[in-house]
Amino acid sequence: MSEKLETEPSESRAETVRTGLFIDGKTVETDNWAAVHDPAAPDRIVGHAAAATSDQARSAVAAADAAFPGWAATPARRRAEIIGQALTLLDDSAAERAALMTRENGKIAFESQIEMGVFVARTRAAMELVDSLDQVRRLDGPPLTSHIHRLPMGVVTIIVPFNWPIAILGASLPYALLAGNTVVVKPPPTVPLAMVRTLELFAAGLPAGVLNVVTGTNEAVAPLLTDPRVRKIVFTGSTAAGKHIMAAAAQNLAAVTLELGGNDPAIVLDDADLDQEHIGRLVQGVFLTSGQVCMAVKRLYVHRSRYDELVDALAAALATQHVGPGADPASTMGPLNSAAQRDKVAAMLAEAADAGAEIRELGTLAPGAVSAGGHFLRPALVVDPDPGLRIVTEEQFGPALPILPFDDVDSVLDQVNNDWSGLCSSVWSADPARAAALAERLRTGTTWINHANAVACDDRAPFGGFRQSGIGREMGPEGLLSFTEPHTITVHG
Repeated sequence: MSEKLETEPSESRAETVRTGLFIDGKTVETDNWAAVHDPAAPDRIVGHAAAATSDQARSAVAAADAAFPGWAATPARRRAEIIGQALTLLDDSAAERAALMTRENGKIAFESQIEMGVFVARTRAAMELVDSLDQVRRLDGPPLTSHIHRLPMGVVTIIVPFNWPIAILGASLPYALLAGNTVVVKPPPTVPLAMVRTLELFAAGLPAGVLNVVTGTNEAVAPLLTDPRVRKIVFTGSTAAGKHIMAAAAQNLAAVTLELGGNDPAIVLDDADLDQEHIGRLVQGVFLTSGQVCMAVKRLYVHRSRYDELVDALAAALATQHVGPGADPASTMGPLNSAAQRDKVAAMLAEAADAGAEIRELGTLAPGAVSAGGHFLRPALVVDPDPGLRIVTEEQFGPALPILPFDDVDSVLDQVNNDWSGLCSSVWSADPARAAALAERLRTGTTWINHANAVACDDRAPFGGFRQSGIGREMGPEGLLSFTEPHTITVHG
């Protein structure tokens, strides 16, 4: 909800941040602003983000459209050079932007620091693919000879979620720019500040209008979806929101890349290594960013012969977790980003408990965390739940893990391959060949072996989902070419 700029007591006013829109190479302020709150202490205002009007959103699209011909005509290698030079403008501010990310997102400081580096690394990975844009495919005759080359699409809108917004942006923005498109970015409403700061710096190294940033309500920024000059929309978020985005894109037949929800299974076979290293990988695979990661393990299927052993090992590892404010060096897990998300996960846990499942809440909660009203939940294991419970069938997106025993892995395979989701999965086994054979049968966009989640993501490979987990792929050669359209020139004779 936009509002006139809120004021704070003098002792905290200096700590707040205010970000504007960024349109056609200039920072644009607005009449209304949206307050951004600290998830660890929701009464604390971290800063204010500009609330755009619909006219300002259209101005951003117009700026991108006007800049497109010149940027598209720039040779691909030169575009890569400009992007690389712009990237250096981020070097001196990474620590400051990471600290701001922790304040508005809630994640622990280490994760925010990693996030700043991921954007840089993903941008450099995209730049390494530049030569593929100049490749021309030739079909020789007679009677026809055709040449197929790739053209940029035009204006691209990119919308990212709150959990790892800058890192997730790195999976699409540099690829879109490298391919010759111009872009309007819509940051997440609860976590806009560090992203706007980052993109203001980065865009300063690009021609005016090539990169624009608009914050505001969904209604006000609707032109970013419906303006006919927008030729592609990239969205990362929930499946329900993805369906809305796709419907909006259909008005002008804009292309879409949708990276949506995932109820990602891990399958632990009877020969799996359950030593400290692998248990640590599982804990990280589930509980990174308090479980708020699309590619995190959301449900764990364990062969019955190893079930008790694994539950006890996970419980022992989680007992050492310290839940508290992300800026506290003692915290290993921060709050959830919103009260609504915390309440959703808590309701799922309560439903499972009412149905007879054992709930093990583990770790310690920082003193004062509850009194500050933060969106905290201790990590929880849901032991042997009914498979029909929401904690198993839906994406909880929080620090709660259902653990289900199995006897026949084929039945698990049938279950997960026919679910609504198909983003990621993992197989855990001491036998590489056995694990690979099972992995090849899983119909998800990515399957890891003996690891999971973002820490195991290979940014050289395409990423995306099957079924209702998305459409299209980001990153890798496939991700780059998804920002282009093939153009065929045919000669007769």
